[in-house]
Amino acid sequence: MPVQHLVPAILALAVMVVGLALFIRAIVKIVNVIKLGQPTLGRADNPGSRWGTLVKETLGHTRMLQISWVGAAHWMVAFGFIVLFLTLPNAVAQLFNQEAALPIIGHWPVYAWVTEIFGWLTFIGIAALVINRFVVVGTGKGRFFGSRTWQAVYVEFTILAVGVCIMTLRALEYQLLSILHPETDHKGEFPLSWFLLPQIGNEDTIRTAIVWVAAIKIIVSFAWMIVLGLNQTMGVAWHRFSAWPNIWFKRNANGRTSLAALQPINIRGKEFDFDNFEDLAEEDQDLLGVGKVENFTWKGLLDFTSCTECGRCQAQCPAWATDKPLSPKLLVMGLREHAYAKAPYLQAAESVRESLPEETRNEAARALVGPNPDAVAQAHGNPITIGPDGLAGVIDPDVLWSCTSCGACVQQCPVDIEHVDHIMDMRRFQVMIESEFPSELNQLYKGLESKGNPWNLNKKGRLDWTKGLDFEVPIVGKDVEDLTSVDYLFWVGCAGAFEDRAKKTTQAVAELLHTAGVTFAILGKDETCTGDSARRSGNEFVYQQLAAENKETLTEAKAQKVVTTCPHCMNTLKNEYRQLGLELDVVHHTQLLNRLVRDGQLTPVAPQDASVAGRSITYHDPCYLGRHNQVYDAPRELVGAIPGAGFTELNRNREKSFCCGAGGARMWMEETIGTRINLNRTEEALQVLGDKPNAAVATGCPFCRVMISDGVTAKQAEGIGENVEVLDVAQLLLESVQRGQLTPAEAAALEPQAAGVLLEERPVEAKVAPEVKAAPKPEPEAKAAPKVEPEAKAAPEVKAAPEAKAAPKVEPEIKPQAGPSGETASYGEQTSYGETASYGEQTSYGEATSYGEQTDYGSSEDYGKQS
Repeated sequence: MPVQHLVPAILALAVMVVGLALFIRAIVKIVNVIKLGQPTLGRADNPGSRWGTLVKETLGHTRMLQISWVGAAHWMVAFGFIVLFLTLPNAVAQLFNQEAALPIIGHWPVYAWVTEIFGWLTFIGIAALVINRFVVVGTGKGRFFGSRTWQAVYVEFTILAVGVCIMTLRALEYQLLSILHPETDHKGEFPLSWFLLPQIGNEDTIRTAIVWVAAIKIIVSFAWMIVLGLNQTMGVAWHRFSAWPNIWFKRNANGRTSLAALQPINIRGKEFDFDNFEDLAEEDQDLLGVGKVENFTWKGLLDFTSCTECGRCQAQCPAWATDKPLSPKLLVMGLREHAYAKAPYLQAAESVRESLPEETRNEAARALVGPNPDAVAQAHGNPITIGPDGLAGVIDPDVLWSCTSCGACVQQCPVDIEHVDHIMDMRRFQVMIESEFPSELNQLYKGLESKGNPWNLNKKGRLDWTKGLDFEVPIVGKDVEDLTSVDYLFWVGCAGAFEDRAKKTTQAVAELLHTAGVTFAILGKDETCTGDSARRSGNEFVYQQLAAENKETLTEAKAQKVVTTCPHCMNTLKNEYRQLGLELDVVHHTQLLNRLVRDGQLTPVAPQDASVAGRSITYHDPCYLGRHNQVYDAPRELVGAIPGAGFTELNRNREKSFCCGAGGARMWMEETIGTRINLNRTEEALQVLGDKPNAAVATGCPFCRVMISDGVTAKQAEGIGENVEVLDVAQLLLESVQRGQLTPAEAAALEPQAAGVLLEERPVEAKVAPEVKAAPKPEPEAKAAPKVEPEAKAAPEVKAAPEAKAAPKVEPEIKPQAGPSGETASYGEQTSYGETASYGEQTSYGEATSYGEQTDYGSSEDYGKQS
């Protein structure tokens, strides 16, 4: 080897050896950290589907392409990384033999074309991503805010440098072969690189240049491995390797996002049966949720490891968009930093833990959930000093309780991180073991346990919505013996029975089903809350109680097909009761009504006066109907079937829809941080509708309707949006269907006083209204014998939990309310969480309350002080 080749070769080989050693050591460390997690449930079922999902998401970049041009650029870089890997061993060989080519492949033209095409694609793709980071997204509070910029820039410029080296080497190889074999035209072997460099000299000069460029390529590549080896939490780089197992082990083998059903509590790899709560070992009670980072499953730790810090979740998060401290990205980054910093303590024998560095011992002592107002510092592995023990919590309570469980983070994540599951697991521990939760939830739990509804109203009120109908609604156990004699069980839900705005939706659906000749029955006062809000606030005990009661009722009633107006009820009945062994065919009312319109059983009719246009409508996607259950088209098709109506999409729609702010039990908690989520969404809707007369925001969820209605009311108080009302899709359909059932005079009295339909809307061609006859009233079957209520067992005496320390009382502004049955009721405006909420010392479910034995809360509003 010539002397001038010796220095670059030695440098390159030295960096390569160190890089490989550190890289392999880091892989071992990462695997050992992930192994600290708890066992999982069902992560290896149906391997064929899992491989198919992995191939689809990798080759098709289906997750990345949710931002299309960024996804395309990333595809170029990702496949450049894979395809061009063989240029690395070839560069090592060129240190010794500058004419070296890969065995067998050699200078095969097909390989040459593929290599050079991907060389250019890599260069173009990474340049586009750099421009996206610094120009398109920028450095403000966008999706890259809080990400570790130096790591991303280092990775991007490493790829850029490697790409330049590859194409430079190709151009030099062309010049060398042209000198050695002038009789042959080598342009076909170097189709996209032969023209890149001017002739740089004679054979020796070219050989030396090849050695130096090959050495630089090797040094840059293995220096990258050194940096990775020293930074195991560098997700922007490590995701190139961890994303594949993370996708393969995702919750659903078929590739569906990890939404819909919340995962059951998993204790040491087995689904926990709450019927066996009394037999739960004391050391296992800490596994009722996640209270320490090592109590996450190994898949959770793999999730944290795989985070790329791309910030797509952050950009879509309604909490972050309204200036709350929750960023799903920063939460995951913070958990990752904590897991890897605490790992040496967990891996050490107990006898030597006290001799570990103070920094490691302090990390182990930190609370998983505790005060930590600097989320960015935490995400970067730099916890601030706070509290009497001088240690910051890993996740601040305000971060944990800001989540609406909308699923936007999970939907957007390109590597299938399951943010919502991790947040809910931490909430479970806080509620059931620590009894630390926002004080407004006291009233929610009290109502659910004592009356079976979150408003704590008498069960007899569940039938009040039927009083305004001109036909009888059959009740199971009273008018029909069971559900085998009707088409559907109509699950009304708590909001549909008790909240005035939702009652109108319930009535509209009942009238439409009756008109279409679809037979249905309700459970009446035997229906109780499905437990969605209890479960998503972390109170698995209350959820299991309610679910067990409903399972028994539904089984006795022989329920099979269910229709409901509430996506939260739909999700729980359809997806979560399956975990308890109850299989139901559950549809949302928009799905059923859409089918009835398509089949001709319901006929929407245009306004009879041609000079009067129909409504101007926009549609808000409920999170639990859309992202969680993939129902996007049925509501839109229903709106589109209304003749004369104009439909305009909101800017954020379908998978990228913006939450109303009520999910994740946030319906029952006040917003005291940042701006209100429902106002953010309302302002978008009002901007889209503008001053169009007779406009409506349509939705398909009672929670969404409450939140958007409150937002519209607030804006109307400012003189904005006075032309807009918020209605359920069923109400809009009923309004149109009824035109075909009225006399001309009656129909004219109902015509909307609207002007023309604007050009950007999509008017639907009017249909001629045939005479629609109401379905004949079914003959009721013989009434079943009155249900005998079993004698209630007295709850055993439960010791009172320690008295909670009252937080300084701040009097919130009190708005006029008419309660859950009043049109002016503003839900969610209870105790001001964040100012007056006391997180401390409520009832400890793990010690003081025996599951299945109802707690007597008495008349006090302080749930935590009653036994």
